[in-house]
Amino acid sequence: MNTAQTKFNLGVDSEVGELEGVILHTPGLEIENMTPMNVERALYSDILNLSVASLEYQQLQGVLSKVTNVFQVKSLLERTLHNSKVKQSLVEKICENECAHEIKNQLLELSEKELARCLLEGVLLKQNNLSRFLSRERYSLRPLHNFFFTRDSAITINDWVLISSMANKVRTREAMIMEAIFDFHPMFTTRTVCAEYNEKFPKAKIEGGDVLVARKDILLIGIGSRTKPQAVDFLIEHFCKTGASQHIIVQELPHQPESFIHLDMVFTFIDKDICMIYEPVILQPNMFRTVHIAIDNGQVLHIEEEQNLLTALAKLGMEMNPINCGGNSDNWLQEREQWHSGANFFAIAPGKIIGYRRNINTIEELDRKGFTIIDAADVVEDKIDLGTYGKCVITIDGSELARGGGGCRCMTMPIRRKAIE
Repeated sequence: MNTAQTKFNLGVDSEVGELEGVILHTPGLEIENMTPMNVERALYSDILNLSVASLEYQQLQGVLSKVTNVFQVKSLLERTLHNSKVKQSLVEKICENECAHEIKNQLLELSEKELARCLLEGVLLKQNNLSRFLSRERYSLRPLHNFFFTRDSAITINDWVLISSMANKVRTREAMIMEAIFDFHPMFTTRTVCAEYNEKFPKAKIEGGDVLVARKDILLIGIGSRTKPQAVDFLIEHFCKTGASQHIIVQELPHQPESFIHLDMVFTFIDKDICMIYEPVILQPNMFRTVHIAIDNGQVLHIEEEQNLLTALAKLGMEMNPINCGGNSDNWLQEREQWHSGANFFAIAPGKIIGYRRNINTIEELDRKGFTIIDAADVVEDKIDLGTYGKCVITIDGSELARGGGGCRCMTMPIRRKAIE
């Protein structure tokens, strides 16, 4: 699709409205700049094979390019860096945050294209003194191994963007880059709200995988290993200041295993009245609470516990029919497929979703619920017209991408959707 607009207005007031714009970051050499020694620091469970991951990612990108406006982080960043003041400010901010003062001038001398590459792929450490020669570090500026999960660093909420405060410092640069893009790229005229470095809420960590826009006035937020309660407090204050009428439904998440890092690993919307869930966390009685916060006219009306996410949504007029990740027959299958992002689907329109083919039992359960199964290759090669289908699941390969710890929703940052009637 053509992405050469002068201006691109943002607007996301649901998880399933027809997609009109999305930001991606195609995995690059930063994926290969990883060793067994730094894999844990990079928040991965294993080293990815870039050639295989790239082929899988091409399926996701290919489908999205057929149905919507696709924007790439690298291209957006290059254009943003044309502004010399923004370039100076961003480089100084990054070097300060990552104690990389010695390369600041080197970075500022680079062209916009080369600087964007370095900010994404990293800058090798020059061994020009003994300390650096003996250092076990390879980079002055580390590669952004996780940036192809564009969901996490910024979240479009209605017509504004929440810049994340990442739980791990290794990802802070991602949020800085996205903030610069939304604030200064000439295509955007949006306003950003940043949770990072807030003196009143110093522990306000929040990532996009934990934030779901259920409706214009309803946010779902997971709190657990990545997003913290103070971030919800930060948003409560924000909505009170704006005078907005807003409901925030908070879902506590287990801190272990690592497959529960975000809410969208156990719950995603896939149609106006259908959601995909990992039942043991979302519906079964357990110690993980669901809390409803109601805000109106600058005040918190109430904070009260709910039975679960589905009952909380139902009380607000959103009756959801759940489909179980991994199917209904075997808890072990549910657990296995949740681990490989079996609940993490991305909607391109109501009832039209993209997910990993490897989660066979989840895909079969969708089939039983009336979703047509479509191979991504058939969409990319124009063998089918998605407009002629109702509910459908477009499947991509995920043997390698899933090892990075996320699914199709994790790899997409929607910036505009059509409103749902």
